Amino acid sequence: MHPKEKVVIKRNSVKSNIKIAIPFLQKDFIGFKEAIAFKESQGNYRIVNELGYLGKYQFGRTTLRRFNIYDTQNFLETPELQERAFVALCEVNKWILRRDIKRFTGRYINGIKITESGILAAAHLAGAGNVKKHLRSYGKFQFNDAFGTSIDSYMKKFAGYDVSNIIGHKKATV
Repeated sequence: MHPKEKVVIKRNSVKSNIKIAIPFLQKDFIGFKEAIAFKESQGNYRIVNELGYLGKYQFGRTTLRRFNIYDTQNFLETPELQERAFVALCEVNKWILRRDIKRFTGRYINGIKITESGILAAAHLAGAGNVKKHLRSYGKFQFNDAFGTSIDSYMKKFAGYDVSNIIGHKKATV
């Protein structure tokens, strides 16, 4: 099956023939970022949540400032900028967590197999520093965001994606 093909499921009923298109995501970086985007905003570039997080990947203003992005309206209106910001954040987080990725990948913490993509997803949720604390305490340090989402839930949900094309970079830019 071609990666961009959709699986169509047909359900016959007495009154209608309903077709549901289900996108197929591979376990590569594109699948990883689209899965995170769906969890964060259902893939909506222009959304701002009630806590002020912005765009498809729900960036905080502090994170955007790290990449010299100050015009939030322009950010919301520019999908390409959001995509570049997500990649840059992954590069920075991979650099910050490089030793922890080597040390913990393949181990189990709180019954969850630790993978590089799970670590990067958790860093998107909680910040790289909180992920370090979580890993180095072997799961004793817990973090939940304002909606109750935990580091463990992101580690589990986003495990097993191939994110090897992301190269850790201390000073990644957009």
